[in-house]
Amino acid sequence: MGKTEKNRIWNFNGEIDAENCAPGVRRKILAYGDELMCVENHFETGAVGVLHHHPHTQITYVVSGEFEFTIDGEKKIVRAGDAMLKQNAIEHGCVCLAEGVLLDIFTPMREDFV
Repeated sequence: MGKTEKNRIWNFNGEIDAENCAPGVRRKILAYGDELMCVENHFETGAVGVLHHHPHTQITYVVSGEFEFTIDGEKKIVRAGDAMLKQNAIEHGCVCLAEGVLLDIFTPMREDFV
């Protein structure tokens, strides 16, 4: 297994290593180019995505589980099938209420992740 390479066309999930990025949170960078990045995040119950902001627009899709998200000071519970748009520089974070997976799309790509 290994890491995803920039601009690689075919990226098979089973061949990509997950990296620990916070207690109870593992991240897989699935595919990326200069202008776009797709990231899969696996959360254990109780794990926290600390409040933060960055200069990227981000869409988060809830693949599974249940999360309490805070976006720009507003809190909501989200579940599988829900999605959130986080404009650049807006503070956001989450707490995992039931083990799950989040799929994040960033534009432009997150250079700090590679």
